[in-house]
Amino acid sequence: MVIERSPLGALVIVGTPIGNLGDMTPRAIEALSSADTIACEDTRRTGRLLAHFGVTAPKLIVANEHTERLVCADIVDRITAGERVAFVSDAGMPVISDPGGAVVEAVLEATLPVEVVPGPSALDTAIASSGLPSGRFCFEGFLPRRGSERAARIRALAVEPRTTVLYEAPHRLARTLGDLRVACGATRRVAILRELTKLHEEHWRGSLADACTLVAERDPRGEYVLVIAGAEAPSEATDDDIRRALSIERDAGATTRDAVDTVAANLGAAHRRVYALATERS
Repeated sequence: MVIERSPLGALVIVGTPIGNLGDMTPRAIEALSSADTIACEDTRRTGRLLAHFGVTAPKLIVANEHTERLVCADIVDRITAGERVAFVSDAGMPVISDPGGAVVEAVLEATLPVEVVPGPSALDTAIASSGLPSGRFCFEGFLPRRGSERAARIRALAVEPRTTVLYEAPHRLARTLGDLRVACGATRRVAILRELTKLHEEHWRGSLADACTLVAERDPRGEYVLVIAGAEAPSEATDDDIRRALSIERDAGATTRDAVDTVAANLGAAHRRVYALATERS
């Protein structure tokens, strides 16, 4: 296989195995073999990967979550000079909840070529094996660790009609499942996928309530992907439902305008309909 070189070089995003080295594609090996420079999260880890596939390591530069933006200018200069710069993360597809996005943005802003060599992805692997609807799904990556942003994201997931995919660290797994149970309900279906494609790969499927029980009985280790069923479509609110909701908002001190906005959003009712009920004469 021969990869044609651009006169100006190119940034080549290369997907690498998420666990099983047998998933490395011939095209990925060729892309790394023909690179003049490889940007990576960890030079030792990437060095071992290259050695395994018999690739003579070119110059390696570190581009992790702390240094990625610092090396953008250097990468752009290298590509402008005609180099092919391969970009890899520690595992899987760069950019997808991994470094790479800032470099891609900088290279494109410099009107230089960006190529992608697809490879294994925990996202694709998880959604395909979850047993949950996959025609439409959303990817949330890692949730914020704390604060109002985390709470807002979890509230949004509770009403999201599509299947949702999350990544989570083992030491935060129990807390995240607990938060999801409170927001989404105990019976919401979830698939927990651990160490995908690796020796100790595990798949578990059930309710959020059962998931919380399961994790409480274990010491979670490894890398986790959660696939959560979408929320069921709410039934259409009746006029009495809207009146009750408006009354609650008013008792809490909301103005008519604010009450109408809140109730329309929460119940999925037409704003005009809610306003008419809010201003109807007794």
